[in-house]
Formats: sequence, C-alpha cells, structure tokens
Amino acid sequence: MAGALNELTDQQTEFLNRYGFDAELFHGWQSAVAEGRMSQAGNVVTDELLAPPPGSIAKVPPSSSEAFAELRELGRAAIRRGELGVVVLNGGMATRFGGVVKGVVPVLGQDRSFLALAIEDALGIQRECGGGRIGIFLMNSFATDEATKAHLEAHENFGADSAQVTCFTQFVSLRMQKDGAVFHLESGDVSPYGPGHGDFAPAFRQSGMLQRFLDGGGKYVLVRNVDNLGARVDPVVLGHHIKAGREATFEVAPKWPEDVGGSPYLYGGRTQLIEQVRYPAGFDPNIVDVFNTNTAWFTAGALDRDFDLGWYYVEKKVEGRTAVQVEHLIGEMTAHLSTSFLQIRRSGRETRFLPIKTPEDLDGARDEIAEMYDGAGEDG
Repeated sequence: MAGALNELTDQQTEFLNRYGFDAELFHGWQSAVAEGRMSQAGNVVTDELLAPPPGSIAKVPPSSSEAFAELRELGRAAIRRGELGVVVLNGGMATRFGGVVKGVVPVLGQDRSFLALAIEDALGIQRECGGGRIGIFLMNSFATDEATKAHLEAHENFGADSAQVTCFTQFVSLRMQKDGAVFHLESGDVSPYGPGHGDFAPAFRQSGMLQRFLDGGGKYVLVRNVDNLGARVDPVVLGHHIKAGREATFEVAPKWPEDVGGSPYLYGGRTQLIEQVRYPAGFDPNIVDVFNTNTAWFTAGALDRDFDLGWYYVEKKVEGRTAVQVEHLIGEMTAHLSTSFLQIRRSGRETRFLPIKTPEDLDGARDEIAEMYDGAGEDG
C-alpha cells in the first residue's frame, strides 16, 4: 500500500513508539478504510435510539435541603480521606486558539492559565474540606506534553507539590488518505494526531498512575476537559456519585438550540451516551433535552480493566485537503460501566459547563470566570 509504515524514517518511528503507537491496529484501519469497511456510514448505530426511561437523569437536590447537605458531607469526607483524584484532559492543539497549547493560555491575569485554575480549584477544595490531598493528573498529548511540563515547572506547579501534579500521555496515530494510505503534509512529513479522549482509561492504566492512585487509597476520579472552566471539584456531585453506587457518573447539561454533542439514549436495552458521529440520517436528537458535557466521575477500581470501545471514522481538513483519522470516545464507557446521569446547571456562578473554545469565548466570559473563581460565597 502506498504510504505504508515501512516508509517512515527512523526518527518518525521513534517518535510514534514513544507515544504508544499501535502499528498492528493502524494496519487494520488502513485496510478497513481502503476497502470501505470503515467509513462515515459505518459509524452509525445499528439499533434504534430512544429517549431514556423516566427517572434516568438525576438532578442535584435544592441547596437548602437535607439531601443536599448529606451529599456534600459524603463528598467532603471522601476528600478529607484523600480518596479523590482529578484527571484533566489536556491533549489536542487548540486549532481555534491558533494552534497553541490551550492549557498554558492565561485566563485571569498572566499567571492564571487554564491549568493553573484547575490546580487552584483542587487546592482550594482541599482547604475547605479540612485536609486530604487531591491527586491531579494531566493527560497530555504529544503536542502538549513538553509545553505543559515547562509551564508547570516555571510556575512551581502553582503551589502544589511535585508529587501531587503528575503527567501522562495519551496515544498517537497517523492520519490517512481516503484510500487508507498514510497522509503526508506538504512538507512531506506525516500528520500525527491523538485518537480521542477514549484514550483516557487505557492511558491512565498503562502509565501506572491508576495503580499508584489505588495503592495510595484513591477511590474516585473526576475527569474533565482543560477548557471547561465550570468543571470544578464539587463535593456535592462527588457525594451524588458515591451515593448512587454506580461505576460512573456523567454530567449532562440542558440543551440549547445551537448545541452540538452527544446525549444519553436508550440503545440496545441500556441508557448510554451516543455521540453525533453515530446518529443515523434523519434522526432527531431533540427527543432528549440534555447533552454530554464530557465531565465524568469514576469509581477508580472500575477502570482497572480493558474497555472495547468502538473506533470511528472522522474526516478532517488538513492544509486544505481531506484527511481521515480514527477516534474513540470516553462517553462510550457508559456502554460498559453502570452509570448515573446527573443534570447540572449551565448558567450562573454555580454552572458546571463553561467551555472556552476560542479567544472570543475567553474575552466574552472573563467577568463570569472571575466571579466563579474569585467571587464570595460558599461552594456548592
């Protein structure tokens, strides 16, 4: 096949191996793409998507209620015991931010970047809960790893000790042409990419960090996007996850007309997250009025296994040409784990969904961000 892996330079091969490139898996993708077995049509679900049964999506109880107080204390007690870790999904190249490493971009002043706020949030909750160390794990990509580590070093981990903030990397693959051949840039180089946030569970496990977390008494993991500034550590939501007794809790937000993204549907007899890439033609996603925020809480012991997540065909424009990449999705873990879905707020100071995708988003939201992180009031 033209553009086969045996044409890669030693330097390219060393780079791919450093980030866990799976040559056998990639060869399979090449054949499947070339033969049409892997395509946009092949992404589509094979059974009907239905609205979840009534009661499938929980809500946080009113802040004045005994139920709210119970959840908050459950969460705070777990934090005091050192049972919580936070994984920040810090891959990608933030193309809508001009190709910079988004995590290091200043948000509030020059020293409070996206990553700084995530660390600051965890340290603040530790203090409010009266102790207990929250482990902070950054899942970088090949494109963000060096800049992220330099950023942390330059700012001395933003007040956290070096053992509290650690990095691991997701995997890497190569873009293809539509005939399955390796895609080359105009420079002649290959075009690597991170194959999606579905890398979280295997990368966290293979890095050894999951086992280290478990051995240290860790029990629960919050997983969040680096650019969702609303996805803070919340003892109430942690308490909900603990009380629900499920292996995972995924946060969903009320759907607004312009929103895009997957949602929980009843599929194959199970309520699970289905992303847009899998919707059949003509499907009306508005049979469900919430969507996936990509913020999740996991019972850490449930992550110590293999997950057979689907691989999905995606076309991207690269240098004005169509490139194919294959991705997997963290939300599909809901097909394998017992899952609670929790509807969260997406407005006001207590919002848990404030994604910042462009510099314009950041400029428009700075006052709101400052109020969220610096405003007076108790955490909820």
